[in-house]
Amino acid sequence: MAMIKNAVVYRIIIGLLLLTIAGLVLKFVVLGRTGAEVDGRTTILLEPSERAVVLGEMRQFLSGIQQMLEAAERNDAAAIAKLARPLGMAAAHAVPAGLAAKLPLEFKTLGHSVHQDFDRIAMDAEAMNDVRLSLRQLGETMKKCVACHAAYQIAPASGP
Repeated sequence: MAMIKNAVVYRIIIGLLLLTIAGLVLKFVVLGRTGAEVDGRTTILLEPSERAVVLGEMRQFLSGIQQMLEAAERNDAAAIAKLARPLGMAAAHAVPAGLAAKLPLEFKTLGHSVHQDFDRIAMDAEAMNDVRLSLRQLGETMKKCVACHAAYQIAPASGP
């Protein structure tokens, strides 16, 4: 009888632990730290220093794309590859884990995909030396940037 009682207690404890883990995964992996939608976009709430990291990465994307367009105008696929490479997955690994945990899954998925796109642009520009292909790839990547900016805004969680 005592063994059955202990087994029930253990199952209840295991069940509660599993629910807790599922809740934490939902909060820190899927939902992130978000606020109310004001203009139809989900607001991602970050500390000012974290917000600066995310916005800085976006500015790097924008600057890199602008420079790649100039390289394309010169028909310089090697320069496109050189400019795209640092925007690839190597840059994604620089995001602190604590910050990544606050970002919604869809936002992280889009960002990850953009980093992968830059790796692909760099590899293809080197391998194929085809500036027109690089421009098409940049156009596809920019669609992801536009979709992300249409869906999300980054706001400080505290103070300016």
